[in-house]
Amino acid sequence: MNGAALDPALLAWPFLVGLLVLATHVPLGRRVLARGIIFLDLAVAQLAVLGVVAAHALELAETGWATQLAAAAAALAGAALLAGCERRWPDIQEALIGSTFVVAASLAVLLLAGDPHGGEHLAELLTGQILWTTPVQALQIAALYGALLALMAWRGERLGGLGFYLVFALAITASVQLVGVYLVFASLILPALAVRRLPARQGLPLGWAVGALAYAAGLFVSARLDWPSGPAIVVALAAAALLVGQTLRVAATGRQR
Repeated sequence: MNGAALDPALLAWPFLVGLLVLATHVPLGRRVLARGIIFLDLAVAQLAVLGVVAAHALELAETGWATQLAAAAAALAGAALLAGCERRWPDIQEALIGSTFVVAASLAVLLLAGDPHGGEHLAELLTGQILWTTPVQALQIAALYGALLALMAWRGERLGGLGFYLVFALAITASVQLVGVYLVFASLILPALAVRRLPARQGLPLGWAVGALAYAAGLFVSARLDWPSGPAIVVALAAAALLVGQTLRVAATGRQR
C-alpha cells in the first residue's frame, strides 16, 4: 500500500480532471451510441495521438503549444474527413472508422520505430498519466469543455454532422493527452451504455454519477495498490456500468410485469 499516494491533495486534481472529462464525454457518448458509430472515439483519439507522435518525431514536443496544435490538427482533419464519408458512404461508415484507427495507429508506430523510448511514449499515450495532472491543465481543460458544452447546449441537434464531428474531435484531443486512449473510450461509451435506455433528463445525471463513482474508486484502488491509474479506472468504469445497467434492466422488467 502506498499511504502517501492516498493523500486527498494528491488525488483531488486527477479526480477533478476525471469529472471534467465526464462532463463532455457522457453526452457525446450518448450521441455516438444513437448514431451507431461506436468506434469513432477510438479513431479520433488515435488521430490525436498520431499528431502528438508526429510532433515528437519532428522534435516539437518540447513546445507544448506545438504539440497541442499538431494533435488538434490531426484530430480535426480526420473528423472532417469522416464526417464527409458519413454523408457519402453511410453504409460503410463503421468500416471506414475502423480503418482510420488502424492506419493512424500503424503510422504512429512507424514514426516511433527509431526512438529507443518510443514504446514507453506510446504506452503513456494509451494508458494516460492522469495522476500527474496539474492545476493549470485542469483549468485549461475546464475552459475548453465549458465552451464546448455551451455550444452543444445552444445548437443541440442543429450542430449537424460536421459540427458534431468537430466538437467531438476537440473534446477528444484535449482528453487523450491527459487520460489516454483507453480511458477516453471507456469514459465515452461505458456510462452512456449503462443508461442508454433512459431519456436525457434521467440518463445524463445517472451517467455522470456512474462515471464519477468509477473514477473515485479507480483512483483510490490505484493509489492503494500502486496500480496504473488509467487501467484501474477503466476496469472500475466497466464494473460500475455493468452493475447499473443490470439494475436498470431488472427494474424495467419488474415494471413490465
